[in-house]
Amino acid sequence: MRIFSKLALLITATCTLFGCAHNYYNIPQETLEQKVKTIGIAPIFTDAESDLRHPDKGSLVGLIQTYNAKNEKELIARLRGTGTFYSVRQVEGDPTRLFSTLLSSRERRDDAGIIYNKYFYKKDELKQLLSENGLDAIMFVTVSGLTRPGKVFSSNFLSYLETDYNYLTMTAQMLDRDGTIIWEFPNFRRSPLSYPLFFSLQYPDFDEAAANLSEKVDVKFKTIPGVTAAFAKSEKSSVANGPPVSTLYSNQFDEMISLLKKYSPLFGGKKETPAPAPAGALTPAAPPAPAVAPAPAAVPAPAGIPAPAAKPAQAAPAARPASPTVAPTPAPEPATQAIPAPGSITSEDIVPEAPAK
Repeated sequence: MRIFSKLALLITATCTLFGCAHNYYNIPQETLEQKVKTIGIAPIFTDAESDLRHPDKGSLVGLIQTYNAKNEKELIARLRGTGTFYSVRQVEGDPTRLFSTLLSSRERRDDAGIIYNKYFYKKDELKQLLSENGLDAIMFVTVSGLTRPGKVFSSNFLSYLETDYNYLTMTAQMLDRDGTIIWEFPNFRRSPLSYPLFFSLQYPDFDEAAANLSEKVDVKFKTIPGVTAAFAKSEKSSVANGPPVSTLYSNQFDEMISLLKKYSPLFGGKKETPAPAPAGALTPAAPPAPAVAPAPAAVPAPAGIPAPAAKPAQAAPAARPASPTVAPTPAPEPATQAIPAPGSITSEDIVPEAPAK
């Protein structure tokens, strides 16, 4: 038993020091490094037409838009800090107009037990936006409303109410110029699957039920001042000299960034090929992602430059009368050094650019 405890402790320590890494992208990391070097982050969208049931919906939408604008630069800075991409740029524009121009459709999905809102974008408008900004891919983050089952306990944890609650959720997608989903949140390549919700707009009033000696517990919406106070609760930015960031946004960004870092195999092992996502998780009826050519092999030496010839095996020395004859091991052939192909430098060789002032 003690041996198993030590083994578990060793595994935990190894994962802490080296990272139990995993590729959370929908394409192999080698393809990502070659295909996606410059990425843009669009302004955080607010889906006002989603399932937002708050009685003061207009004030709620305005509040979300205000805090989206205050906190979106934190996400850009954190993504730059991962070093995953050569360049991370902020895409300028009005989020409401940009969202309405790009949006093709939305769906309430239940994939592998994860309930979320999924968005689909117009390919022509998407390609034009990426071309105008000189991007290989773009990341869209959307705050929307969603009603789903939940279980909420009372303050003393002696009772709970399990019913449908109205939530705010945050989803994200990274798409290339062809509209292929390179990465998404919620992410279906993590194990076990999980999707932390952004903010609960409702609560069960256990105190009122207790005061009225009633077993019926009403579900009420939080007031706009109460929602504002929750959004205003902030913490220190993870970026040096950065402004304070809303705790609600920081928690969501932490989840995303942990799934956006590059996969580093432990002890130099073979890099991992992404496992297939749950059926229907990537697209409902979209065409499959285009086949990606494998990473080019190292280019041999150009014609006209002879490769170094192997040294001939040395002849065995003459046998001595007093000792048995021993044939020496032939000298190893010198390895031919491959010349890197033009353009084969990966994003790891380049320091990410500093954010524009």
